[in-house]
Amino acid sequence: MTLEEGVIDEYPITKKLVISEKIAEKLRVKHKVSKAEIAQCFQDNDNAFLTDDREEHASVPQTKWFVAETDKGRILKVCFVPYNGLFYIRTAYEANETEIKIFEDNI
Repeated sequence: MTLEEGVIDEYPITKKLVISEKIAEKLRVKHKVSKAEIAQCFQDNDNAFLTDDREEHASVPQTKWFVAETDKGRILKVCFVPYNGLFYIRTAYEANETEIKIFEDNI
């Protein structure tokens, strides 16, 4: 996934985001979330991540997630696997009230 044409990447974190073609397609078609928005959420986050320890989402290393705001005010839940200094994106979508509350109550 590339940044939108004509957009200057002002977020250094973008270089550390890894998004497979399959995930990029899901983000674009189903969730309408861009790589730039994910970068904005990482930039807005203060290294406050929760661990997704549900069995159906199990991974090694464990999946982490957080809720943050994009520059345009969208509140996204971003799920990723940190590995070797990179962030492998699993999904990102508009967070619901329950997810926002869980995140706010646990950070």
